Amino acid sequence: MTAIFLLVMLFVLLFIGVPVAVSLGFASVLTMLLFGDQSLLSSAQKFFHTMHVYPLLAVPFFILAGAFMTTGGVARRMIDFANALVGHFRGGLAMAALLASAFFAAVSGSAPATVVAVGSVMIGGMVASGYSKGFAAGVICNSGTLGILIPPSLVMVVYGAITETSIGKLFIAGVLPGIILTLVMMLTLIVIARKQDMPRQERASWRTVARTFREALWGLMLVVIILGGIYAGIFTPTEAAAVSAVYAFLIAVFVYKDIGLKDVPGVLVDASRVTVMLMFIIANAFMFAFLLTTEQIPQFASELLVSMGLPVWGFLLLLNLLLLIAGNFMEPTSVVLILTPIVFPIAVDMGIDPIHLGILMIVNMQIGLVTPPVGLNLFVTAAVAKLSLEDTVRASMPWLIVLLGVLMLITFVPWISLVIPELLFE
Repeated sequence: MTAIFLLVMLFVLLFIGVPVAVSLGFASVLTMLLFGDQSLLSSAQKFFHTMHVYPLLAVPFFILAGAFMTTGGVARRMIDFANALVGHFRGGLAMAALLASAFFAAVSGSAPATVVAVGSVMIGGMVASGYSKGFAAGVICNSGTLGILIPPSLVMVVYGAITETSIGKLFIAGVLPGIILTLVMMLTLIVIARKQDMPRQERASWRTVARTFREALWGLMLVVIILGGIYAGIFTPTEAAAVSAVYAFLIAVFVYKDIGLKDVPGVLVDASRVTVMLMFIIANAFMFAFLLTTEQIPQFASELLVSMGLPVWGFLLLLNLLLLIAGNFMEPTSVVLILTPIVFPIAVDMGIDPIHLGILMIVNMQIGLVTPPVGLNLFVTAAVAKLSLEDTVRASMPWLIVLLGVLMLITFVPWISLVIPELLFE
């Protein structure tokens, strides 16, 4: 009865438009008061205790690093480098946009930030070069999703904190899937460019390639510092987040000099707003997860699936369907926070590796970013490209085939997610 009331209350609140964080917190507190023996004081203590989870300390630092990277001219330098590399191919400007999105995703850890930083420069440039605005918007909207797959990723940090899975291994595990998705999208662009006879630019000289690489190097080094430092054992993922924030500040203010010291307080305030919003959601979700575990809902669901005789591949298909549906209505962090406490124990019981499960969930969340009605990348792209939401959705839909194809590959070939962590950490 308690579990039913908790879940029904949550979905009713979400259905009537109550914010996710408030829905999670209100449903949890009301259930505790009506059916539990906890007091309001113990509920408050549980709420604040969730904010003391050590791995979550990485969240504000990665957000701050992304804020410095987005505010400065890091994205423009990466775009110039990507353009010098592939701009001379047919459809090269679109390929450069995709490659720049992959580069920027590796330093920002945020899909919307990637869309804003790259799209604000590349969409106008693509339109001026003869591409349709819809096509340009579709490329940017979908390539921007790489921001939550290529490390560092805030969604990976949240998943790792909930499941007590190594965040360092999750970061490393996201590298190969991110490269594969980038290459598949690049090949798709090559095919489309040849069929539609898209424009190409003059080939950049090797001197130009070297110059743009040198200018972009300081920004690209961020991901090397994070992953290299974790792998070498120099610092933990949480410490890596702090290092990345300091590094981003130094290169934005003193190396590139895109931001003056007088602009730093504004960047700190913007990052703080995002951090407070995200941590409020996380704290409420941890309290919700505590109740789920107390009521043994994951154990009940696991027993139900076992009794149904559902094979592993059937469970994975069912999980993908559940995540895709949830991703249509909630942003990625909320989906991971709500569903992970339920599906994680079931997956472990069925022998699914926690790292593989994490990458699988994140790829599903990528697709959720570009599917209506609440795909965040759709709204951001529509604003950047100055298109209607309907036109942006129409431009993004063909790319779903590519994303779904890669999702199936990652779902049924766990090796893709596990090979690098096993090589580096075994």
